[in-house]
Amino acid sequence: KIRDLLHEDAFTISGRTMGEQLNAADCFNDDVIRDRDNPVFHQGGIAVLQGNLAPQGAVLKPSAASPHLMQHTGRAVVFESIEDFKARVDDPDLDVDENSVLVLKGAGPQGYPGMAEVGNLPLPRKVLEKGVRDMVRVSDARMSGTAFGTVVLHVAPESAAGGPLALVEEGDIIELDVEARRLALKIDGAELERRRARWQPQPHAMQGGYQSLY
Repeated sequence: KIRDLLHEDAFTISGRTMGEQLNAADCFNDDVIRDRDNPVFHQGGIAVLQGNLAPQGAVLKPSAASPHLMQHTGRAVVFESIEDFKARVDDPDLDVDENSVLVLKGAGPQGYPGMAEVGNLPLPRKVLEKGVRDMVRVSDARMSGTAFGTVVLHVAPESAAGGPLALVEEGDIIELDVEARRLALKIDGAELERRRARWQPQPHAMQGGYQSLY
């Protein structure tokens, strides 16, 4: 029961304890105010993932994700920026299918100042034409709270800051396991370090004014 989580002897602003307040309250609709053993979603509203691709965490909304993708391993299709994504996502020659993992870099607070809502990446046209309506998508971006999809957001550190997301290459294997709260890039640590040694930060495209302050 939810009350098991509360300190019922704690006083409230009314001068009565929390337990006394609750004893005087009725629940008229237990489909709205639910017991812990009857949740709307068993996974909860937000899952925080970690792993070698997100050492400081990443966020996914299980209630918006597709159950069959909550444990998924796929080949990365990498876009270096949102402009790169828009230019290539519907290219009929794009090497992508419904099992791929779409990866967007450069869309975090530093990489894309202002951090527009671009994390809910639209699916490639060639995949949509097959009737597919969801794919795993991974980025350092954000999206609206009302958006749908198996979308991993806020990967940290972001790619512009040199996080592992910046080191993902086309064809890498990415594993998502929401149950285990894991987001992993399936390459060995030595290869990751070799890529890190070669990585160079991109110059900021936005200069001056509020963008500079941001």
